[in-house]
Amino acid sequence: MASGLTIALDAMGGDKGPEVVVHGADVALERAPDLSFILVGDEARITAALSKTKRLAKSNPEILHTDKAIASDEKPSVAFRSGKGSSMWVAIEQVKSGKATCVVSAGNTGALMAIAKLLLRTVVGIDRPAIASFFPTRRGESAMLDLGANIECDARNLVEFALMGEIFARTVLGLERPLVGLLNVGSEEQKGSESLRDAAATLRKLDKLSFDFHGFIEGDDIAAGTVDVIVTDGFSGNIALKTAEGTARLTGQFLRDAFRSSLISKIGYLLARNAVGQLRQRMDPRRYNGAVFLGLNGITVKSHGGTDALGFANAIGVAADMAQYDFIEQVKLDLAELKLKNTEERPADDGPAEPTVVATA
Repeated sequence: MASGLTIALDAMGGDKGPEVVVHGADVALERAPDLSFILVGDEARITAALSKTKRLAKSNPEILHTDKAIASDEKPSVAFRSGKGSSMWVAIEQVKSGKATCVVSAGNTGALMAIAKLLLRTVVGIDRPAIASFFPTRRGESAMLDLGANIECDARNLVEFALMGEIFARTVLGLERPLVGLLNVGSEEQKGSESLRDAAATLRKLDKLSFDFHGFIEGDDIAAGTVDVIVTDGFSGNIALKTAEGTARLTGQFLRDAFRSSLISKIGYLLARNAVGQLRQRMDPRRYNGAVFLGLNGITVKSHGGTDALGFANAIGVAADMAQYDFIEQVKLDLAELKLKNTEERPADDGPAEPTVVATA
């Protein structure tokens, strides 16, 4: 985890509000003592939670008081219109003003995306921001995007997601040259929608960039870890993510039921306790907490609303890593290289130029 950064925290977001957020920041300070925090929310509740921390209270974090908070079930459109002055809004404003490098919130996902896009704007050359996160596979960990921000995507969007996803994998997963794949209904080149096929054709030409393109992958390739970065539209990505989460919970329940089914099974559990503990740790959703809104002019991380302090600390760690490795600048550099490559490959004639894949303004 990076240190020497200031991170704004929406202290009122999530199921348990300041208690989890404050204690999560305290855990994060144990890993990176030089981090600084701006806590936004109800000052009385924040101060009460601070009094129970070991490290955060001593670091004297800045507290910005507001008693206004966006409810987890509030419609994004309503939050967008009436959210000014809320803890989420003010926390994002700290990034916009430059007082903080990142913002982390466990609040309403739709509202966070809408307000962050309004205040921070998208990076020039990015048409739409995307939600990215990572999860365990047979080979280690993989990143996936989009996880729900964009229900429908064209080829240009998918190419932009691939560029941002490979930088995310290099930044958070530490992969030197990620392998990128497009999620499809089959691995054959003729399968899928026109947008998928056009995106694949573009990505095959980008061999000079800092990733390798695998081609199309199918649903079973996700858990297998066939690629490091899975690119898809938000509709398919969100379904895949929720399916994986549900399968993990179901597997855990099956294991618990199996070990409780008989005396011999209970004895077997005692003998296999260490191995079961390792499995539980590997599948612990707190380890993979922290979805990132990629494509914005500011690092915005969404924590799961029901996580605990350890999970929130991991979301803070994702934000810090993104800042340490200059994620936004890396996106701009890759977009510039893509623009240059498109310009070099465009046929020279007297007629109107073909549109490039990535917009320049």
